[in-house]
Amino acid sequence: MSRSIEFPVFDADNHLYETFDAFTKYVPDSHVGLVKYVQVYGRTKIALKNTISEYIPNPTFDVVAPPGARQLKVRQRSNRSSRARPGDLETAPPPKYVPSIPAYFNPQDRLDLMNELSIDRTLMWPTLASLLEERLADDPEAAVVMVRALNRWMHEQWTFDFERRIFAIPIITLPLLDEALRELDWVIEHGARAILVRPAPVPGYKGIRRSFALPEFDPFWRRVEEAGVVVGMHASDDGFQRYLNEWEGETTEHLPFRYEQSVFSALVMSEQRMIKDVVTSIIGHGLVTRFPNLRFLPVENGSAWVRPLVRQLESMYERSPGMFDEDPMVAWKRCIFVHPFHEEDVVGLVQVIGADNIFFGSDYPHPEGLFDPVTFIDELAPLPREEQRKIMGANLAKLMGIDPLEKIL
Repeated sequence: MSRSIEFPVFDADNHLYETFDAFTKYVPDSHVGLVKYVQVYGRTKIALKNTISEYIPNPTFDVVAPPGARQLKVRQRSNRSSRARPGDLETAPPPKYVPSIPAYFNPQDRLDLMNELSIDRTLMWPTLASLLEERLADDPEAAVVMVRALNRWMHEQWTFDFERRIFAIPIITLPLLDEALRELDWVIEHGARAILVRPAPVPGYKGIRRSFALPEFDPFWRRVEEAGVVVGMHASDDGFQRYLNEWEGETTEHLPFRYEQSVFSALVMSEQRMIKDVVTSIIGHGLVTRFPNLRFLPVENGSAWVRPLVRQLESMYERSPGMFDEDPMVAWKRCIFVHPFHEEDVVGLVQVIGADNIFFGSDYPHPEGLFDPVTFIDELAPLPREEQRKIMGANLAKLMGIDPLEKIL
């Protein structure tokens, strides 16, 4: 049993693992075979449109990397101010893989695990699903079909609001606006309080991509605003690998678990380039000025991008305020909320954007996340208790329409 905290803990970043039928059970006959599980040298791989992907090394999830397996190493390498030290965590190398447990695949067992981890509530994001949209970027109809099928499976397996504690997040893909509106209405009717929109330009026909913050998508955002659902933007395959490939002379797909990379790639990605551009577009294209009640949560994108973007916005607004319909930092603090990685300087981030715009997420049970999620509170030790309360759950509860003082555990 993890330690208990006196205020509610709302974890913004938990993950489910998809079962075999997640991508096949609700696929219509017209698209059967679009996703396949195939054997390659005795290992099961996933293939989309007959192209095998290595995006997730083991898409069966029968064995997985241990939760938090890389936690101590990442913290000490990336954040010298971190309060995690050798001795706080088990320092013996964890096993490379461990068997999966039922809590990764169904909500009732997950509630039991959350009780052990002292987590009151969580947003529950898919894992393997983050490969879909980029690999179907050239086929908008197929992307719509696969996302719709996955949402039906997710609702059946997890629901979108399980006992007001687990909020599984359905995906809305935007290439076909009418279909996006139709799917948005369906997930709202079935209890969704938040949606996942890929933080990336929207693919269209003939290879054209454009920002979802442009006015052509306003009918969708108007409906989102009317419904009051939160817009999650979880890290995924955002298509940025195409840019890196042009510089590296490669043709590889995005591989999130390939930790070796060139110095060039490491430098380009050190400030989470894509989410910085996405938030720049949301503000710079005026989306959150046209729809001031939208709420965006970039999840698992860290905070390295925040300081440089804040400096740019403040500098440009000071020099050329007429370029903007409103102060960009006013728009930010109203509409954009930040999920810092556990290895980052959260206290310093509070000094930049304030505690009201920061929320906690553990990435559990992924290896890059926290083995014991509530230990994130240690990173907040220098902050006043009220600011700790906000970051550990109250900010997210308020956005999700839940009493921020309601503690379950």
